[in-house]
Amino acid sequence: MSAKPHTSGAKEFWNAARDHLIRYGSEFTPHIIERAQGSFVYDSTGRAILDFTSGQMSAVLGHCHPEIAATIAESARTLDHLFSGMLSRPVVGLAEALGSLVPGLEQALLLSTGAESNEAALRLAKVVTGKYEVVSFAQSWHGMTGAAASATYSAGRRGAGPAAVGSFAIPAPFPYRPRFEKNGQYDWRAELDYAFDLLDRQSTGNLAAFIAEPILSSGGIIDLPEGYLRALQEKCRQREMLLILDEAQTGVGRTGTMFAFERDGVVPDILTLSKTLGAGLPLAAVLTSREIEERAHERGFLFYTTHVSDPLPAAIGLKVLEIVQRDDLAGQARRMGARLANGLRALQDRHDCVGDVRGRGLLLGMEIVRDRGTKEPDDKRGAAITNACMERGLSMNVVQLPGMGGVFRIAPPLTVSEAEIDLGLEILDAAIGATR
Repeated sequence: MSAKPHTSGAKEFWNAARDHLIRYGSEFTPHIIERAQGSFVYDSTGRAILDFTSGQMSAVLGHCHPEIAATIAESARTLDHLFSGMLSRPVVGLAEALGSLVPGLEQALLLSTGAESNEAALRLAKVVTGKYEVVSFAQSWHGMTGAAASATYSAGRRGAGPAAVGSFAIPAPFPYRPRFEKNGQYDWRAELDYAFDLLDRQSTGNLAAFIAEPILSSGGIIDLPEGYLRALQEKCRQREMLLILDEAQTGVGRTGTMFAFERDGVVPDILTLSKTLGAGLPLAAVLTSREIEERAHERGFLFYTTHVSDPLPAAIGLKVLEIVQRDDLAGQARRMGARLANGLRALQDRHDCVGDVRGRGLLLGMEIVRDRGTKEPDDKRGAAITNACMERGLSMNVVQLPGMGGVFRIAPPLTVSEAEIDLGLEILDAAIGATR
């Protein structure tokens, strides 16, 4: 058989998929996607499906943005891939642009995926500190490669052998299901103090880094309370640990600011970006300070990959930053996010199964429960709503974790229109109403 795209009928397509693909997670949706544009994907029957997850939470400019397509075409004609030891103007330009966005983090390493950027960040922290212990949240997701997988606790730990030595987890602060309360209010400070007390008792004195998402996405859209990041940074400084923030999903405007950490007025020691930086194309970055970069270099930091500093994805990243800033898409995320959040809360008023609505900007979560009083999860109904949405032309992504109900991750493109927000809410309303 010659190597070419699969062009036969649907039955043959699915038979070939079953016979030749390694299954790597959840079930595939029963639709053959032929093309995509803006906020919609289109299947082989021509049906439009509103994409409320921006692909893999990545396509912040919508699908197949014309300026991104033009940049890809031009780069493919002129400069696509280079030996890792060569530099090009797009690479240096993107590093400079990123450095200008985060004063104090002027040095950048350009890679391909979020897991890869977290691997590099953790390796950087270990080399710089001379230590090896890494802490993250118990609901975290940082990737499926070695060190990143060892710092991932929301899923994927079973059956793959031991994690890296020195891997620790602390509870994520979760106002909807608080573990620590004082005078009837959630006391996240007491929870954080207790978690670090336990951590100190287990550590061998080699705490290198804490890696955190400002909003835990795969963990169920858990937004760290305002002030938490600053308190966490102080805990790290007391122990001479580096704070790594993973903004794969929250960066580049999605939460209403260019980076989610800006709300808390902190700057991490290391910042990782991916998904949103490439607007759906494989591009990732690690940002850090000149001081940390210099120390790492002196100690022999090494992180070669085949596609480090590739010019084509760097050119895409430059265009993404240009469009996001030029079109004030962070402001758009705030405005459209407020419209979407208000609509979701209206659904919460109408449907008892909606237990909580949370998040920031255009990264929102809606949790499905059996009972609002007990907050008992309703995974089954969450799955049923997902299917009912797809039947009606809305692609939704539901997180199902032990101890939590179906939590919908809702992340439309930053270019989404008011009409598309309203259409999504209308379909979601009908889907909830059609399930019991």
